[in-house]
Amino acid sequence: MQQIEIYIKELLEKSTPEYPAWNIEAAKSGMKAGWNYIDGCMIKAILELYSMTKKEEYLTFADEFISFRVKEDGTIDGYSKDEFNLDNINAGKTLFELYDLTGKEKYRKAIEVIYEQIMEQPRTKEGNFWHKLIYPNQVWLDGLYMCMPFYMEYETRYKNKNGYRDIFSQFANVAEKMRDTVTGLYYHGYDASKEIFWCDRTTGLSKNFWLRAMGWYTMALLDSLTVCERKGYEKEYDTLKKVFSDLIHSLLQYQDSSGMWYQVVNLGNREENYQETSGSSIMAYALMKGSRLGFLQESDALLGEKAFQGICDRYLSAAEGEMSLGGICLVAGLGPESNTRRDGSFAYYMSEPIVKNDAKGVAPFLLAYTELLRR
Repeated sequence: MQQIEIYIKELLEKSTPEYPAWNIEAAKSGMKAGWNYIDGCMIKAILELYSMTKKEEYLTFADEFISFRVKEDGTIDGYSKDEFNLDNINAGKTLFELYDLTGKEKYRKAIEVIYEQIMEQPRTKEGNFWHKLIYPNQVWLDGLYMCMPFYMEYETRYKNKNGYRDIFSQFANVAEKMRDTVTGLYYHGYDASKEIFWCDRTTGLSKNFWLRAMGWYTMALLDSLTVCERKGYEKEYDTLKKVFSDLIHSLLQYQDSSGMWYQVVNLGNREENYQETSGSSIMAYALMKGSRLGFLQESDALLGEKAFQGICDRYLSAAEGEMSLGGICLVAGLGPESNTRRDGSFAYYMSEPIVKNDAKGVAPFLLAYTELLRR
């Protein structure tokens, strides 16, 4: 535990809104960070740490970080609705909590700015949001996490649950279209037009089961359920809870003896495959939180603890006086047409860089840590 506290302290000390130590993509590009989902993941985790520990330095850091980008009229520096990029909604989740904690009206206004995108987001023929404007007709599992918990919380707080039917419908479409009935696992992407180079021309599905994509989807289910009111939507709520539980138990069939999961989940026996930190951290979080909320059993929480310990044993280390968390896939995606390397093949998922200290791994790791503290 002390190691992890030191690690958190070091990360915060080295980070500013423009140069966060955990945004490795921005660092590699040599550019300042803008409004992005990566920082959103990290600030959400820091707010969870504040919620658990009540350490004021966590709230102060999160507030200053997000406030840096949000102007008094609610507009957000670096955010463009017209990109119709679901990733850009993710950091908006922090606004609800920051508004509650600080009372800053600009956060409430910024919530409305982001909600406008949801109301105008292009959709597939089934009614699901496009992942991004540059990915027409495509649904990625990642996008459900980036958008749905924000959408659900907004509808719960401000719209008398008017959008619940839409949210439940989009989740239902993903369960119907993207779930493999043999393994219970979900494919990374779906193209409703069945035209993009990476998809099966019959099903529209991508080729493989990428761990972090399923992790994001697992969190989308869990975090949406957390901010959802069941009354009046009992059937839909219970169905979503079962979708979550079924996916968790399908994924548990592939948990390694170390406690972790492999980058391509069902191919752990392939030599190039590796135990990956971000998705394993998400699973640790989901297992412990799901058990705490009564969606899963205590035995599942113990498997979450095992996952967390496995990550610490394998990838949390100290070198030259500094802590680091390794084993994190930097990024993985599908297409666009101009980037045929991102074809969803096993070889593609193995080709992406493995890095240390990126928030896509660190944030879920810290979320799992908060659940461990609660236990």
